[in-house]
Amino acid sequence: MATLTLDGIRLSVGGAPLIPHLDLAIAPGTVATVMGPSGSGKSSLLALVAGLLPTAFTAGGHVRLGPEELTPLPAHRRRLGLLYQDDLLFPHLSIADNLAFGLEPAIRGAARKRAVDEALIAAELEGLGGRDPATLSGGQRARAALFRTLLARPRALLLDEPFSRLDQDLRIRMRRLVFDQAAAHDLPVLLVSHDPADAEAAAGPVVDLQALR
Repeated sequence: MATLTLDGIRLSVGGAPLIPHLDLAIAPGTVATVMGPSGSGKSSLLALVAGLLPTAFTAGGHVRLGPEELTPLPAHRRRLGLLYQDDLLFPHLSIADNLAFGLEPAIRGAARKRAVDEALIAAELEGLGGRDPATLSGGQRARAALFRTLLARPRALLLDEPFSRLDQDLRIRMRRLVFDQAAAHDLPVLLVSHDPADAEAAAGPVVDLQALR
């Protein structure tokens, strides 16, 4: 895997600067945390990196993965995995079908079933593949969302406060699971959060957006 680099990132909306200048390099297996209060530009920065920034924003700088320039690429060609506050599982699909949605279409038949079965075991959801997402606990749905993202073989992970709606004990367990999986897959991770405990657990570089202004 390659280093995710943000080089000279600038972000503004309606002429008002949100991020005047940001340089950040995130090595494979490392979790970098961007912190700041609501409205400071955390989620907008994540959208910029993902290629999903609304047209109301003005941005500058470069996003690179290793030597590859991602800045001009549409979101689907960047191959970056995103996790949000909500699990965003498809309510009309079973847990197994939600996981299978992350797989490339070329993976079919027995190989597809094997990949889903292995993900269910890794997510501690063995035997629950046929269940409706609404029948699972919040922690189970969060694990399903994580492993669906990993099955898509992302080249980096972008985390938009994915632990903020979990209770404290579950938050601690999900942090550890996400960070351990990122390390196991050697993925650079960009986490945005307002919780100092997230940054402490991530144990990587920390950027305070307020300090940049």
